[in-house]
Amino acid sequence: MIAWLDAHTPFPPTQQAWGSDTDAPGLLAAGADLSTSRLRQAYSQGIFPWFSEGQPILWWTPEPRMVLPVDEFHLSHSLRKTIGRFRRTPGCEIRVDSAFAQVIEACSSTPRAGQAGTWIVPAMQKAYRLWHQHGAVHSFETWMDGELVGGLYGVNIGRMFFGESMFAWRTDASKIALAALVCFCRANHISVIDCQQRTAHLTSMGGHTWPRSRFEAHLKQVVELDEPTDWTYHDDLWSFLTAAP
Repeated sequence: MIAWLDAHTPFPPTQQAWGSDTDAPGLLAAGADLSTSRLRQAYSQGIFPWFSEGQPILWWTPEPRMVLPVDEFHLSHSLRKTIGRFRRTPGCEIRVDSAFAQVIEACSSTPRAGQAGTWIVPAMQKAYRLWHQHGAVHSFETWMDGELVGGLYGVNIGRMFFGESMFAWRTDASKIALAALVCFCRANHISVIDCQQRTAHLTSMGGHTWPRSRFEAHLKQVVELDEPTDWTYHDDLWSFLTAAP
């Protein structure tokens, strides 16, 4: 059995999450709501919602946890060349938070290998749009000739960035956005990007797993720190692509 939460029930200890020998490894609880206060409480403890249409809200804390330490980001030779061309091409730019609603909608509608539907259901989109309005959720966007062609979004609490989802309508557009996020994080002393679940794509870019205990210990160190105040993507941030913070 998992814990069923009402509006005022705190999350149970994360050690109570289902283990790898169950049908739903990492599942911790169900119920409650997607208010900004509940979401902040969850993310600060390394817990996130993930559920499909027709299901109750399900809360997860995977063991192990996929992370991308920004000083371990793998910049391949081909991606370096792609970013160089992107920067030299008129009309190509990175924007932050200029089209958040479009980004989360694109992420929700992009087909994923092995998934029949989307977990970014309308209730999730509504909750994260509201949290975005409150300044905690941000989109990094790849633009070409005035057109949004790729990007990602995630949650910022303190000096932590929790990646949520990405999409690309042109080749490497999401990789360019991720590289821009890495530069921003390096410049703003955010050392780790949470990636939630292990994927081959993230592994190829430097991601790897941490034990839940290590991830939670890191959160305790960073979520109470002051958050970055300037979420503009300045072109000189690209200098952090090859320079460690």
